[in-house]
Amino acid sequence: MDTTIDNSSVRFEEEYIMNSRGMKLFTCRWLPVHCEPKALIFLCHGYAMESTTSMKGCGTRLAKAGYGVYGMDYEGHGKSSGLAGYIPNFEDLVNDCSDHFTSICEKKGNLKKMRILMGESMGGAVLLLLHRKKPNYWDGAVLVAPMCKIADDIRPHPMVMNVLTKLSRVIPTWKIIPTPDIIDVAFRVQAIRDEVRSNPYCYKGKPRLLTGNQLLKVSTELETRLKEVSVPFLIVHGEDDKVTDPSVSKLLYESASSTDKTFKLYPGMWHSLIYGELPENIEIVFSDVINWIDAKIATGNSRLEIEQKRANDIKTSATSTSNYL
Repeated sequence: MDTTIDNSSVRFEEEYIMNSRGMKLFTCRWLPVHCEPKALIFLCHGYAMESTTSMKGCGTRLAKAGYGVYGMDYEGHGKSSGLAGYIPNFEDLVNDCSDHFTSICEKKGNLKKMRILMGESMGGAVLLLLHRKKPNYWDGAVLVAPMCKIADDIRPHPMVMNVLTKLSRVIPTWKIIPTPDIIDVAFRVQAIRDEVRSNPYCYKGKPRLLTGNQLLKVSTELETRLKEVSVPFLIVHGEDDKVTDPSVSKLLYESASSTDKTFKLYPGMWHSLIYGELPENIEIVFSDVINWIDAKIATGNSRLEIEQKRANDIKTSATSTSNYL
């Protein structure tokens, strides 16, 4: 494990782990130095991105606010094993995140800490599927321009998609899906575009056939099952987003069965709200995110209360049975 100090108040650590398929995955964490983390936040990065650069500012800001923040590069992304930009099975990504994030939550010192998921773009889809996998496990979710539907402006024509879907079964890794340069439409600040293009751990090629098929399949399915979302959540989305559709975020907000939900739409902002926006806009977004999470902490941990009540009921029932016998 390699440990470096980001600054005097945040400690950054990185570590490689093995997933259930024998692949080496890169993981990292940002921890507050001068206090015990008041909650755990788990980052799910976007397609073709990675944790140490694109999520560095996010991890650092949240750790400075007193949270323990954990990230992982998916298979085929960043410093993890796998063919660059290749997602043969989206469910495997979700399972990898679930296994790793759960192992952190279940450590003795973390059992009573609140668990917050935070996903950007494709990471929003990962987040929603993590929630579906364990509906009562997570205490809250922050969705940043979530991929519940691929924007029509970058989605290939249906006839083209039909052909590409068939080809994905034959040549799954080929990079021939016709899409515009996502970097130019996702990141508002030119310096960030340049940083992404020069980052060897960010995938810059066209989407591979099976990857595109998996992203389309997942986003289409999510769009039809928005009402199943029950976790407390905050959605933040740029009104001028050309990558994921803000109207679907609004639909998620309206359709979800969650009783605690908030939707913030930012006029004039683009897709990458926590990395590629103007500095003053990033400040606005993080202020909203941290205030929302802080408010969750202040209201108490309902999951722990439910778990404690269940444990007490079981104990009472066992005592009553013993006395009866």
